[in-house]
Amino acid sequence: MRIMHGKTILAGMAGGVSMNVVMLLTFRLLGFGWNGDGILLKSPAQSSKLIAVWTEIEPIPLVVNTPAPIISGIILFGIAHAYVFRWVAPSWPGGVVNRGVRFSFLVFVMTFLFWEFFTPFNMFGEPLQLIALELFFWACIALADGMAIAAILEKR
Repeated sequence: MRIMHGKTILAGMAGGVSMNVVMLLTFRLLGFGWNGDGILLKSPAQSSKLIAVWTEIEPIPLVVNTPAPIISGIILFGIAHAYVFRWVAPSWPGGVVNRGVRFSFLVFVMTFLFWEFFTPFNMFGEPLQLIALELFFWACIALADGMAIAAILEKR
């Protein structure tokens, strides 16, 4: 199979942009809030350690103070995802939705589920109800990525 790099890069950029937009709408708007007043910081159940990492301990995460490298990095991850999609998708039933959902699930399980287990649960002691909300956010982000990539790469 001949890889069309231009189309793959375009699909990955679309996936990365989609991830950034959905991240903005979920984590930034609802989770952390524009002014630090979102549910993930204001919930009385939230771990003080997680709140401190996001608001007090220097350096504050780049995504808060200098988001450009993180936004760019997520687009690069989207491009990598598009190449992985091209590699694994031929073994799945055809179609944008079939392959997009399967790929979204793969990204969710291999990346976001692991992240939530290892960092918020393990390191920050975040409560399970807030981890569940974050997993919902991550599922939306993974779905946006997978469907954007599939929509471009499955187009004949």
